[in-house]
Amino acid sequence: MSVIINGSLVTDADSVAAQGLAGVHNSLAYRVHEIERHLHSYERWMELATTPAAETHRADAAGTGAGVFQIDAGNTIYGAWLQVLGSEDTPVIAGSAYFDLHSLVFMAAERNLPYVVQVAYGATGAAALTAESYTEAVFVPQSNVIDTGPVELSSRRTAAGTKVWVRCICPGQNTATLDFMLGLHEYEG
Repeated sequence: MSVIINGSLVTDADSVAAQGLAGVHNSLAYRVHEIERHLHSYERWMELATTPAAETHRADAAGTGAGVFQIDAGNTIYGAWLQVLGSEDTPVIAGSAYFDLHSLVFMAAERNLPYVVQVAYGATGAAALTAESYTEAVFVPQSNVIDTGPVELSSRRTAAGTKVWVRCICPGQNTATLDFMLGLHEYEG
């Protein structure tokens, strides 16, 4: 198979050395390496910081902080944005340049009804919503005692130091709290 790599015709693409993330951005080697790092990276779980500091520090390692985060739906609308990661909360693993919020694990739910949860990346939740740098997940608790595993999230690799915000809606309800912790993956670059 012939392909053009870096402006040159290569007649045997399989013979070209893969350079992974050090290679050409968005090349096949780059993307395969990124997928490999995502599937085989270390995961860290976070909870509300014991001593939050404005928008710089919002999360501590699970088991060392103040406990779960809590979001609350508005009156048949999305509730307020809650910041869950501050500008100094990542990297968690020294040397990491990127992260992705990988999972949420819900610990308690006020309603036994479907929730839509938005996770946004940016200076504010509203700014991230406008920039469309957010992802969504639907969560349906079977009871107020949570009996499901982590809810997987799909999101892009994000630069360490990016702030993360979460909010929810429980259609047709006025107030509907969700308690949760978050899991993230980090990458060297």
